[in-house]
Amino acid sequence: MQFLLFGTGDYYQRYKMWFNRSDIVALLDNSRLKQHTVLDGIDIMSPEEGVKLSYDAVVILSFYVRAMKEQLVSLGVLEQKIYHFYDLPYLLQVKERRAVTWYGGGQQIFHGKAEGGRVLLLSQELTLGGPPIALFHAARVLKKNGHDVVYASMIDGPLRKMLVENGIPVVVDNNLQICFMREITWLHGFSLIICNTINFHNFLTERSGGTPIIWWLHDAPFFYDGIRKEHLAKIAGDHLQVVSVGPIPKEAMHRFLPSLPIGELLYGVADQEGAMRQVLAGRKMRLVTIGFFEDIKGQDVLLEAISLLPDGWKRQIELFLVGHDATLFAEQLKAAYTMPDCVRYTGSLDRKQVHKILQQATLLICPSRQDSMPTVAAEAMMHGVPCLVSDAVGTAAYIRHGEDGLVFPSGDVQALRDQIAWCIGHRAQVEAMGHKARELYLREFSMETFERNFMHLVDEVQKGR
Repeated sequence: MQFLLFGTGDYYQRYKMWFNRSDIVALLDNSRLKQHTVLDGIDIMSPEEGVKLSYDAVVILSFYVRAMKEQLVSLGVLEQKIYHFYDLPYLLQVKERRAVTWYGGGQQIFHGKAEGGRVLLLSQELTLGGPPIALFHAARVLKKNGHDVVYASMIDGPLRKMLVENGIPVVVDNNLQICFMREITWLHGFSLIICNTINFHNFLTERSGGTPIIWWLHDAPFFYDGIRKEHLAKIAGDHLQVVSVGPIPKEAMHRFLPSLPIGELLYGVADQEGAMRQVLAGRKMRLVTIGFFEDIKGQDVLLEAISLLPDGWKRQIELFLVGHDATLFAEQLKAAYTMPDCVRYTGSLDRKQVHKILQQATLLICPSRQDSMPTVAAEAMMHGVPCLVSDAVGTAAYIRHGEDGLVFPSGDVQALRDQIAWCIGHRAQVEAMGHKARELYLREFSMETFERNFMHLVDEVQKGR
């Protein structure tokens, strides 16, 4: 087959290994900076130019599949020729498998007696993002409770070092991206397998043996846009327990499989010594939002809300926008909202720097249009920082509005502006709200709560209940 690959970013880098160079007609990208350049010896074109070439299929290498598919259809591409990287196990006939790499003595797990049982945790990546870190904490809890644990991932990343330093063996197997469970031979010998995120839905359609499986869903609805219902419908319910990080992944899955039983498992965030925020008298209110700069995160909603505040109120606040901002979306925001006296862009920060900012924050704002359960909200509450979140954020289901946090209608600029204005005029109430937010963290997101709930789930699944 002859392919057009739509997207030249992170997911192109992840999946390009499965395509023969001779089968790629061209790469497509909407960025004018990338168009008419060459990547890996392949021409990058605009979608308008690329679809005029001769090809058999267009593969979307992005999670923004809905908008990109609509764009392709508007350019005359037949819908049956449009695929997503989720479709690769069915679209490609890959004969050559990738080598499996073991770190931290992982292969030794299969030898000798395992008193607590051998548990495999499968992640879509080894980044320091929310789902891989949540699974990392799960691995530590399992090890603490006497289980032999292996952590495996579709791709390598910085989390591998943390895992090995904690005595947790790691497997990096690129084949997990396109293979079904029955095709991965090294999986045998585990008493329990835990799969993280919707990325493993194809993997689970063809299983082998009766190994109990926990499928832990973390994903916001847009991650489901590339899924084909007929593929999900193949997943057998035998020996499978599906759990969700709050209501949003559950609701997203139920759009496809409304009768699938789905339980709840919130992640845990480790407490820190001296975590409570530092209240500095006479200082401006520090508002913080943290996240990759993209439409789904809603930084534009927040900046528009701030722009509507009277100048006198703007002088009472400082807004820190934390996150990767080398994006076209970020460039457009910086050009549209010039408020140098109260708005600061920090770029990407490491975890230590993020916690330092949170310790000095007055309010965390999460204006996302979709967000299943942002880890940073739980981290803020751990520091005693109340959260102002949109009702499209999973954390909103646990916040008691006006008591331990605030909630506004997603995308409603005026409502967000009014809530920020209320906070500026009621600083004492916001400070008191922070103590209640800390209580919410301890109740729902502490490691003690997570360990109790997670180990109960593991015990129930292994007993076959």
